[in-house]
Amino acid sequence: MTSIETLIPLVRSGISWPVPEVGTVGFMEWNFQTAEELAAALRAGEVTSAELTDEAIARIERDDKAINAICVPDFDRARAAARAADQARARGEDRPLLGIPVTVKESYDIVGLPTTWGIPLHRNYLPAEDAVQVSRLKTAGAVVLGKTNVPLGLQDVQSFNEIYGTTNNPWDHGRTSGGSSGGSAAALACGFGALSIGSDIAGSLRTPAHFCGVYAHKPTLGLAANRGMVPPPGPALPTDPDLAVVGPMARTARDLTLLLDVMAGPDPLTLGVAHHLTLPPARHERLRDFRVLVLDEHPLIATGAAVRAGVNRVADALVYAGARVERHSPLLPDLTEAALLYTQLHFSGAVARFPVEAYEQFRTLAAALSADDRSLGAVRLRGMVFSHRDWIEANNRRELHRHDWRQLFAEFDAVVCPITPTPAFPHDHNPDPTKRRLDIDGVEYPYLDQLVWAGVATMPGLPATAVPAGRSPEGLPVGVQLIGPMFEDRTPLRLAELLEQRIGGFQAPK
Repeated sequence: MTSIETLIPLVRSGISWPVPEVGTVGFMEWNFQTAEELAAALRAGEVTSAELTDEAIARIERDDKAINAICVPDFDRARAAARAADQARARGEDRPLLGIPVTVKESYDIVGLPTTWGIPLHRNYLPAEDAVQVSRLKTAGAVVLGKTNVPLGLQDVQSFNEIYGTTNNPWDHGRTSGGSSGGSAAALACGFGALSIGSDIAGSLRTPAHFCGVYAHKPTLGLAANRGMVPPPGPALPTDPDLAVVGPMARTARDLTLLLDVMAGPDPLTLGVAHHLTLPPARHERLRDFRVLVLDEHPLIATGAAVRAGVNRVADALVYAGARVERHSPLLPDLTEAALLYTQLHFSGAVARFPVEAYEQFRTLAAALSADDRSLGAVRLRGMVFSHRDWIEANNRRELHRHDWRQLFAEFDAVVCPITPTPAFPHDHNPDPTKRRLDIDGVEYPYLDQLVWAGVATMPGLPATAVPAGRSPEGLPVGVQLIGPMFEDRTPLRLAELLEQRIGGFQAPK
């Protein structure tokens, strides 16, 4: 039953949040049950993994032609894994994900399946071993249904490539599902598996979750091992890439925590030799005890009305629950400098594997820039040709920002802010991203400028949980991110769970 207390912030926010009618298609099916509910049903003998897997496959075969989320199905091995899970349970075994159908982002290595990153040159590349996170999924008992679609080289806010085509948004097929984990977000929204794993460097977990109305968690930098999430045909080495993380996606906040517990921990080939992970508990268990800083404006880009309404809806829910909510703080690191640092660090790494000829072209273009040009486009171009000395200087400034964040999180438990300035936008496949434009309430902005909100958490390596926060007037999902203290991932995750109880969460597309 919805309380008056819950309805007040919903009405004030101006964002619609339709409640599904009893018997709505999908809500009585196993496909839309949470991983936690499926695990309980499996333990109680109410359903078998083979039944869950067959139902998931049937739904994919029926509905994915219009969405194109599952780019590499692996149904025969999934059915075999489901039978093995049922046999293991019959022997008395019980593991965190035993028998639960899941999907995996295409960029993760899985033996027997291609890993292409959407790059045509590598369409036939087959890795020799599973990524460490795929191994952890299998060890936990998960049944892998297949791989989900990505953009070319994982370098877009959309998910389309020459090999697998375009993934559509389940709410509006003319719009993007997001990127680069867009296939995973769309799969979850459509009931194609209970969980998925993705990656994030520029919002690649959070943006698709925001666009498709699901949950995602960008872990603290270094929390989850990423070996085997490497561009083909590179060897699966236990490296520590700057900024990039791997993380969970789900349809509820509690399922995010369940999957993060499977994924978290150092690589057994490196730090795992000597280190054992113990995440601290959430700072609070009740909404009224949280201290939250709410942001809805960025100095470098406008915030669309639909996204601002989503942020305000969350803020209202926090206020009515009795949480301490502030809109401004002198402790907040400078968002402009943070965006410039993020842009420099991100784009210096993004072009590291580009051919020498392309690098030389960037150098020529950067040299031609006016010294007075301080636009984000100019910062991106200069970042592409950073020297090592330049990178060290930027990294030192990042450490100063991390220190500022530590001071802020001594006074606050979380920061609520947008993920991108708009809900999902129409497909735009212009091969030159610098020619694309993002429409924010009728005003056009450079397409890549929308990354600044993702960079708020990415640049200092902070954990951030993407949560649904209602719908736009057009009926599109709107999400926000909850940023927490470094290595205190359970704090934003617990806040996400409590907000889900108060304002609702995932709803299946009609």
